[in-house]
Amino acid sequence: MTVTIYVPRDSGALAVGAEKVAKQLQAEIDGRNLDVKIVRNGSRGLYWLEPMVEVETPNGRVAYGPVKATDVPALLDNGMADGRVHPLWLGLTDQLPFLARQTRLTFARCGITDPVSLDDYRAHDGLKGLEHALRLSPAEIVAQVTESGLRGRGGAGFPTGIKWKTVLDTAGTQKYIVCNADEGDSGTFADRMIMEGDPFVLIEGMVIAGIAVGATRGYIYTRSEYPHAIAIMNEAIEVARRGGVLGPSVLGSSHAFDLEVRVGAGAYVCGEETALLESLEGRRGIVRAKPPLPAHKGLFGKPTVINNVISLASVPIILDRGAAFYKDFGMGRSRGTITLQIAGNVKYGGLFETAFGLSLGEIVEDIGGGTRSGRPVKAVQVGGPLGAYFPRELFDTPFDYEAFAARDGLIGHAGLVVFDDSVDMLKQARFAMEFCAIESCGKCTPCRIGSTRGVEVVDRISANIEPEKQIEVLTDLCNTMKFGSLCALGGFTPYPVMSALTHFPEDFRPAPVAAAAE
Repeated sequence: MTVTIYVPRDSGALAVGAEKVAKQLQAEIDGRNLDVKIVRNGSRGLYWLEPMVEVETPNGRVAYGPVKATDVPALLDNGMADGRVHPLWLGLTDQLPFLARQTRLTFARCGITDPVSLDDYRAHDGLKGLEHALRLSPAEIVAQVTESGLRGRGGAGFPTGIKWKTVLDTAGTQKYIVCNADEGDSGTFADRMIMEGDPFVLIEGMVIAGIAVGATRGYIYTRSEYPHAIAIMNEAIEVARRGGVLGPSVLGSSHAFDLEVRVGAGAYVCGEETALLESLEGRRGIVRAKPPLPAHKGLFGKPTVINNVISLASVPIILDRGAAFYKDFGMGRSRGTITLQIAGNVKYGGLFETAFGLSLGEIVEDIGGGTRSGRPVKAVQVGGPLGAYFPRELFDTPFDYEAFAARDGLIGHAGLVVFDDSVDMLKQARFAMEFCAIESCGKCTPCRIGSTRGVEVVDRISANIEPEKQIEVLTDLCNTMKFGSLCALGGFTPYPVMSALTHFPEDFRPAPVAAAAE
């Protein structure tokens, strides 16, 4: 009987030697004439254990990790093909505590299936949502998505169903579905994991969106820093075309839909939907003034749905299991699951999908295991480089859009970056202003000039030049940027700056320099 061994082709795993492990494993299989097949899967998201190799056994998949190429001969000698115990043996993959505690809906197949096998995708409940959608009217599909409570997972948290209904109700000879896969936030990798580990779920979600609003064309806009995701997505699109999922007749229906991947140059501002559209149309990524909204006049002036990868990848399970099933998870107006990306100075960094509602403290201390350095946690930045810094005093905050907003924070793309007590929050505030200055498209004055002046003001605080006056200027400057910027880049930069100033004021008042001895 052929044994199947899984070696991830996810970028995170490749970065720590997965390709070498796969090549060494294949060489050992060939040299020993073993009846073993290697499948290159996506990552399960336990990044401190990558490369994590799994073996299919009668009792389930058994994991080993982190595995180096030099470990392979000894692993095979000790019966890895049978799932036997070894110093790198982790046990049954599904029973690993980090995985067992999760509620995987969007990531149900990631790390389990062959990412570019449509047959494997179908065997694991893939395309069921699309098949159901084809039996519904566009309005009924939109109603299901609306009822589910799904909100944009890219940052703003805008209700997905409302966006779809707007495009459905807007007349247009051509409509588009645009997937914002320009994942640029620090500490985020969920979009990349889906594209590399389960690309068909994104394709399926985009096809459903197209049917729902009357769009026949889709684009996945991602960044050049994601070469592996781009290659896998393109391969999956070709497989989907051959399988009848894409093309002039979706699964034999009267609906047509096709899509392609477009690659940007990595400008952070192109994560903003209108700057993304400018880039997609072949121009420099500069933010557009709104109105008109992209739903009315978007790509090439046509009605356009723009959703994040995780938003679109969540749609198939809603159409398959129903709005009520999805809505049953979560709290308040935050329904369904959220894909937490735990990074920074943390012991167990990785992707953790769970229903909304866990406290920030549970996520950082319990699931993440605290800091990797062993020092106390000082701050957690939630929501990327424009997210607020939360101190330990706010660790009781539930992971919920409204709960974070009430404490002057934002969930964003659900990336969490952990810092221990050695971090200098004044330097972090400077980084936020400097980041904005570098990444600003330059269209509006508050962002373009405000961020540059912000760096100068923070430098004066650091030099202990009238720090109290400079703090007053910095506060006023943040207020101007927050309410005067054209988009979220300038508008949200005050979040990390003001949260650092509010919660860690001691870092903004350097000790006076001692007078030189006479």
